[in-house]
Amino acid sequence: MTTRTAGSGPLGPAPARALVLCLVSTAATGAGLLLPAALGRTLDLLLAQQPATRWVLYCAALVLVTALLDASETVLGGTVDARTTAWLRHRLTGHILAVGPRATARFGPGDLVARLVGNAAQAGTAPTARAALLAALAGPVGAVVALGLISPWLAAVFLAGAPVLALLLRAFARDTRECVTRYQEVQGRIAQALTEAVGGHRTIQAAGTADRETARILRPLPELSEAGHRMWRVQGRASGRSVAVAPLLQLGVVAVAGVLLARHRVTVGEVLAASRYAVLGTGVGALVGQLAGLARARAAAGRLDEVLAEPAVAHGERGLPPGPGRLELRGVTALRGGRAVLDGVDLVVPGGTTLAVVGRSGAGKSLLAAVAGRLTDPDAGDVLLDGVPLRELTHDELRRATGYAFGRPALLGGTVAEEIGLALTSPSPARVREAARTAHADDFVRRLPDGYDTLVADAPRSGGESQRLGLARAFAHGGRLLILDDALSSLDTVTEARITEALVNGRAGGTRLLVAHRAATAARADAVAWLDGGRVRAVGPHETLWDLAEYRAVFAEGTDTAASDGGPS
Repeated sequence: MTTRTAGSGPLGPAPARALVLCLVSTAATGAGLLLPAALGRTLDLLLAQQPATRWVLYCAALVLVTALLDASETVLGGTVDARTTAWLRHRLTGHILAVGPRATARFGPGDLVARLVGNAAQAGTAPTARAALLAALAGPVGAVVALGLISPWLAAVFLAGAPVLALLLRAFARDTRECVTRYQEVQGRIAQALTEAVGGHRTIQAAGTADRETARILRPLPELSEAGHRMWRVQGRASGRSVAVAPLLQLGVVAVAGVLLARHRVTVGEVLAASRYAVLGTGVGALVGQLAGLARARAAAGRLDEVLAEPAVAHGERGLPPGPGRLELRGVTALRGGRAVLDGVDLVVPGGTTLAVVGRSGAGKSLLAAVAGRLTDPDAGDVLLDGVPLRELTHDELRRATGYAFGRPALLGGTVAEEIGLALTSPSPARVREAARTAHADDFVRRLPDGYDTLVADAPRSGGESQRLGLARAFAHGGRLLILDDALSSLDTVTEARITEALVNGRAGGTRLLVAHRAATAARADAVAWLDGGRVRAVGPHETLWDLAEYRAVFAEGTDTAASDGGPS
């Protein structure tokens, strides 16, 4: 597991606890290694009919210490796992949000959720797995040392077969990681397909294709089953081979110890201790289990690292000078799927004015809206606000200056007042209500059970009412530049006319960029930018452009699109 996901150091985000866990695990192993020697010494004293009370107490103390250390290891392990998992999820969530839409485009929302929930939990066990593996390795090493102290011949017998065990464990670790990686990848594909189906459940229900979608979602199940069975086969083969070798080593150690006992080179108690050390030294079952756990954690960490490798959006250090909010696009080109959706766009929106952006479906209207407020960066060209490239602005300055409203606003689960004031540090009730009135949302919000204190999840509302809440949030945000990406599509014509009038009259403040589908909306704007084939075909008043038949055809298509799904272009 790399330090990129494991934390600031090799022991993870809580190095002190992880270090204590390593020490406790190793101490528990050390106590377990001392116990056979103490038992052997006690047996020798008893056989010689000498006082052995002190050594009996030593044995009891070692048993008690081992039990206490094991309990402490369990508590510490659970704490470290929980803290590491929480830290990973917090970091991954922040990074996904910092990367923006590019993360969703590459991995898909379902796969991202699978990585954030399942893989983060598995990767979070890595510090505990490493500590447990260290303790599991300390057992065989300590056993060999103890055998050597009893007799070098015993250590030599054990070491003769140790390389075979080491090769078996190495092959097991390699094969396990391959299986686990494949298993987690298939899980991610199933999660992605399920997310797509949940998002389109109305379409599936209307088409009557639930059985077909179920089959599509579960299509990778045979691959998942094969990967899972392969994991068990790999672990079973490793355990079987190790178990076949281990008894031979134990028998060899005990046989040599018996010969040494017959020659009076060791005592009966030392033979007992040697037999126990032979068992501890060949305790590969624990090693197999710990290696499997670490392999799962490392495979999960690799999937997290893929997301963390996506570069986050970089911001500059400049602020904005005083200005009216003049927006300028210079030679903006934006590619999607290898195609130039925007191709060398030059556009100027004077400060304090309203520009409507119109065009056929696929003309690049929503992409232009995203580029204008730097929700995404163009592949070429610059976007400037009051003469400053957006790339050079600090994050806080950029977000304070630009506000957005969308066709399908995301209402994240707080109260209505909290959702309207989402972008504000400490929104005042007066500002929230004024924004709601500008968006013509105040009337229906007051009719809710608890008014502005109603939870969004408990607020029954239509698509148009949801859009009005999204518009109210944008109006409350304020700023120099307000971008409405198809944010009026679900409104009735009267409400749309009133809100558009408020925009044009400057009640929303700043400069307004409005993606429009309806001719009436474009007619109320100060000017219209007509996108066609990724380029600005014309900029001018709606009345002037209306004389062109191709311009009029844009609204015939746009009306059908808006009526059908109310979504952005």
